[in-house]
Amino acid sequence: MKHAFYDTLNRQAEALLAGEDDMVAAMANFSALLNEHLDSLNWVGFYVRREQVLVLGPFQGKVACTRIPWGKGVCGTAAATDTTQRIADVHQFDGHIACDSASNSEIVVPVRRNGEVIAVLDIDSPSFNRFDEADQTGLEALVRTFEKALFGQ
Repeated sequence: MKHAFYDTLNRQAEALLAGEDDMVAAMANFSALLNEHLDSLNWVGFYVRREQVLVLGPFQGKVACTRIPWGKGVCGTAAATDTTQRIADVHQFDGHIACDSASNSEIVVPVRRNGEVIAVLDIDSPSFNRFDEADQTGLEALVRTFEKALFGQ
């Protein structure tokens, strides 16, 4: 069931991003698309790499942390290790950076250009264990669609 949901969402993302070459505009609409279609979220958006810091990019949700050090917190860990981080309980994640105390679970997917992490997609939920393996697979596919649309890779 989730597989079909993410396939449909991926097609919507492809249509939304078709012909768009501005990364900020694409990130803004991509965040809005996910916020509109995924349930039980309290934040979805991007952090963009600026040397060894992740800087807040377009998002949907409450006020957020502006800068996250490379390798710190869930976002910085995803960026530094170039791996998706799916955290069932952020309060158990050593070094978690609490931008919103209402967040209880989180998934962060690296965004790459030419094989290099240039940003991360960060999604928070007030529910514990909100994201499962199907969500991870679906969100990773959506990020690949984003990369292909923007960077042609």
